[in-house]
Amino acid sequence: MKNPELDSILKSARLPDIPEASLELFPRRIVTRIKHNERPSHPTKTLLSRLAWVFGLVGCVVIALGIGHWHGRMETETALANDSLANIKLIQETLSLFPNRVRAIVQDEHGLNLVLSDNADVPVSSPIYVRICDGKHCSSLVTFSGQEIQIAGQKLTVLSQPNGGIILEGNQFVWSNTDRNYAGNHLKIEAKNLGLAAM
Repeated sequence: MKNPELDSILKSARLPDIPEASLELFPRRIVTRIKHNERPSHPTKTLLSRLAWVFGLVGCVVIALGIGHWHGRMETETALANDSLANIKLIQETLSLFPNRVRAIVQDEHGLNLVLSDNADVPVSSPIYVRICDGKHCSSLVTFSGQEIQIAGQKLTVLSQPNGGIILEGNQFVWSNTDRNYAGNHLKIEAKNLGLAAM
């Protein structure tokens, strides 16, 4: 584009319509800002602020991943904390009412059930908490090593190992809390030695 063409375009262009009140206030605003040494209201992006955003975003992602991992690990402890069978006082009082006769205390969709032996032949040992979920249905129980129990449609024997491990075994079924593997079923199982002194 040549100069004469540019001049004709500029001469034909119209000025924007600015209200007269705004034109009167404009010089006052400029003078006031200069006197107060105000900076323009729009922030300038610096390398430092961009790095802060990047580190903040990375920190949020790391925290989210950590919470997800922590939630998976805490699921067992949450179930135990919310289960009335994990109440040590309940267990101690039940055992004192029926010494050496309590085979299991079971909680399922039918409520809380007490499984007693006909004779006082249940050996004194530390109680074991077991929770078994089969889809939507969950059952939990407190029992002792060597006891055979019926839960979630399975007849299981609960065994405690000296190293703190717990083994559940049944018909074509084996589960251990130390190996975290089991065969022959799709149940979700949690087990924990409650560590009470022998009663």
